[in-house]
Amino acid sequence: MKLATITHVSLDGVMQGLGGHDEDRRGGFERGGWAIPLFDNEAAAFLDQVFQRADAFLFGTRTYNIFADSWGTGSWGPDQGNNPISMALNTKPKYVASTTLTDPEWAGTTVLSGDVAPAIGELKVAKPGGELQVHGSGSLVRWLFDNQLVDEIILLTYPVVVGQGTRLFPDNGPDTALELLESRVTPGGVIIQVYRPGGRPEYAT
Repeated sequence: MKLATITHVSLDGVMQGLGGHDEDRRGGFERGGWAIPLFDNEAAAFLDQVFQRADAFLFGTRTYNIFADSWGTGSWGPDQGNNPISMALNTKPKYVASTTLTDPEWAGTTVLSGDVAPAIGELKVAKPGGELQVHGSGSLVRWLFDNQLVDEIILLTYPVVVGQGTRLFPDNGPDTALELLESRVTPGGVIIQVYRPGGRPEYAT
């Protein structure tokens, strides 16, 4: 399977707490919920299509718990009619890279512990032509980049500078060239970009 990361970021690269004020308060973060007012119908339709083509999902522990509470075991639950995101998340296999989660309640969940890289490698070759999607999960995404396991990067960049919070890419990390596969802007100003990692970048001499 192709491994694709799907990340919502502000213009200054923040990915923390996009969905709600109390979604992720780590580090004293107080500006949660910045994405929702800017999430227009075209961005929603694009995201629905992305979820519908997933063959499986891979999460870090924190994002898995947020998704489970929203779409699986929590207050909304899996019974949400024909919602394409709910249908995908509740019918497709879910994998969690975690050393703390031992007994997940969300049906269809497998915990990957120990040496995660070989397990992800096996998932990628198990179904040629499929798509293994990673939503959110910042620490996991950065680890996947470091280990060159990412095949496609989908970014939804929102027209806002949050000014604090965890960013997608660290201040110091590996350098990677990217090939732009798709780019468009929604009426509300959300920039949708799809990239393919292309090895080391070139530098001027």
